[in-house]
Amino acid sequence: MKQILATGGNGMVGSALQRVLPSAYCPPRQDVDLLQDGALYNELHSNKYDYIIHLAAKVGGIKANADFVSDFYRENEKINQNVLHAAKEAGIKKVVSLLSTCVYPDAPYVTYPLTEDQLHMGPPHHSNFGYAYAKRMLDVMSRAYRQQYGCNFITAIPNNLYGENDNFDLENGHVIAALMRKIWEAKLNNRPSVECWGTGAPLREFTYSKDIARILVFLLENYNGENPINVGNTEQYSIKQVVELLCEYLEYGGEIIWNIGKPSGQYKKPSSNTKLINLGWKKEEYTPLREGLKKTCEWFKIKYPNVRGIK
Repeated sequence: MKQILATGGNGMVGSALQRVLPSAYCPPRQDVDLLQDGALYNELHSNKYDYIIHLAAKVGGIKANADFVSDFYRENEKINQNVLHAAKEAGIKKVVSLLSTCVYPDAPYVTYPLTEDQLHMGPPHHSNFGYAYAKRMLDVMSRAYRQQYGCNFITAIPNNLYGENDNFDLENGHVIAALMRKIWEAKLNNRPSVECWGTGAPLREFTYSKDIARILVFLLENYNGENPINVGNTEQYSIKQVVELLCEYLEYGGEIIWNIGKPSGQYKKPSSNTKLINLGWKKEEYTPLREGLKKTCEWFKIKYPNVRGIK
């Protein structure tokens, strides 16, 4: 049995990983503070681990990223440096680090679908450049340790994620989590309508958190390349379709008002997962959006209001 340590076990993907891989150890933050030099090394030195799945990060929504752009860069850089350096010092056989879809350059620097070779072809979107560059540097750092020390450090890039144990903060949550909470609270409070930003027309790709967890385990066993690999489900759905499904699963019959005075965002930004598929991951192994959303809504209804993002 390979001994696996996973950072960020309290997050959405971390909790999904614990369901997929219950033998993995996810150290509590109070025991292993990744912002403290040497904290992770002490854990690795005291116990025998073969692999690390690195998920920990300081995350937030658009407002938080704009207001605290320096904090997002500095803290994520610190976390990533401490994790990779401790892994190298402890002789960890392999580290799989999860990046973020925001690492990719914004238009017009890229062509679609997004492929891994376009990662450093231009700046990321200005709205969260501190976080985005810190995640990009995790790719650079992983390749640097590989080149100088021969470390088998790899990186994976997801797209929009959703699932149980997400952050349901209305300002800092992922799009599906924020919409889910908004619609559910409208139902609970008998509100006749829910306002959503934009037109609802933009297309996005969504991946269920449990699928990402399973793919990370798949990469542990099947990928050793120096370059990042896209791991998201590439089926596209409009925001309007997502809202309609959420209304169905949350049994909300009120009116959806699309505020076209608010920004809709980029119309589409598709990615390519060809590299992952060629590696042996099958498209049919992704959870269909309808199935994943239904599971997440059922979980949310049971757990509400005791979920992350609600004080």
